[in-house]
Amino acid sequence: MTASSIASRFDRAFLAALADWLVVAVAVALPWSTTAGGICIAAWLLILLPTLDIAAVKREAGTAAGGLPVLLWCLGAAGMLWADVDWSARFGGLDGFNRLLVVPLLFAQFRRSGHGGRVLCAFLLSSATVLAASFLMILTPGPHWEHYVDGIPVHDENFQSTDFAICAFGALGYAFLENGRRQWRASLALIAVGVLFVVNFAVAVVSRTAFVVVPVLAVLLGWRLYRWKGMAGACIALAVVAAGSWLVSPTLRTRVNNSMQEIAEYRATGAATSIGEHTAFIQEALAIVGSAPVIGHGTGSIASEFRRITVGKSGAAGQATVNPHNQTFAIAIQLGLLGTLVLWAMWIAHLLLFRGAGVTAWLGTVIVVENILSSAAHSHLFDFVNGWIYVFAVGVLGGMVRKCTAPSGRQAPP
Repeated sequence: MTASSIASRFDRAFLAALADWLVVAVAVALPWSTTAGGICIAAWLLILLPTLDIAAVKREAGTAAGGLPVLLWCLGAAGMLWADVDWSARFGGLDGFNRLLVVPLLFAQFRRSGHGGRVLCAFLLSSATVLAASFLMILTPGPHWEHYVDGIPVHDENFQSTDFAICAFGALGYAFLENGRRQWRASLALIAVGVLFVVNFAVAVVSRTAFVVVPVLAVLLGWRLYRWKGMAGACIALAVVAAGSWLVSPTLRTRVNNSMQEIAEYRATGAATSIGEHTAFIQEALAIVGSAPVIGHGTGSIASEFRRITVGKSGAAGQATVNPHNQTFAIAIQLGLLGTLVLWAMWIAHLLLFRGAGVTAWLGTVIVVENILSSAAHSHLFDFVNGWIYVFAVGVLGGMVRKCTAPSGRQAPP
């Protein structure tokens, strides 16, 4: 072996290790800052690409879990050709699809890497600092927080609800699924952290989708642990927690009462309340999709189509939007039934990727289920932070699953 080949292998190993640490940096940055997260992602790609084996990337892209995100991007790129908007809008629409291309890259990276656990710990610790900041705001009210939403130190309630739900059920699942190792101190610490994340839902302003996401994840965890008995226990625990939260949390009561009032106002007058706008967006999206059901109106067409259908209307029905607040409709408006089928096939493929036993599979299930449920009221794959969290979480955890299921000395089958 020549000196140059030795140096080349050393450089590649160094870059591969650096790429792993940059994913750790991404996990630390995303809960706090979009700017820092974007810088870390760009640096990660720059360092990773020279280290990748083309054959390994092709293998990952040839699987359903790795290939369907790429296929959805390809449809998004093709959709620019039939969009009836200017090219800046078309490229702007494609921007939401671009992050899907890194899923097979992450599969290839963490199929060979043993550092996926560092990424998970970094994300949990970074999110725990957000949790601490949220409780600090709640427990020390005053004029110094007047420019913040109650209990939301960074980003918004939609992201915080997603972040905290993932961390809560990730920590609780890890604690219960790993209890066979008799690390009771670590398990108790993780249970305490998970409970604190859940408690935050009762005392901080949270996204309404959390009221759906949290019960579903709780029931799934009960099923994973004890099947039907676990589901029954989860339902009882949810009822107790819900009743207790309602009694002690004025924030929760205000949130629910305001939601009921918004529904009543929209039904009575069509007022442009938050819930009224969401309802109107769904009705308008159905009409838009119905006018081009097969291949849609093209990439980047959402804003123009909503302007067209809302012109001359008032109230919630007259609110043009650039986001239908539903991931399925965000795809269907642009790419029709064809794109919608690929989107749901991708979600199903990712669920099947994590269908096995063990902690890693559970964490992957939490990520995918949360994204599917929250995407009923948001276009989270197209949102910067939520979209990148999904892509990195599925990519890292998917690579870890494939590495763990590989026979000794061989790669896992695609």
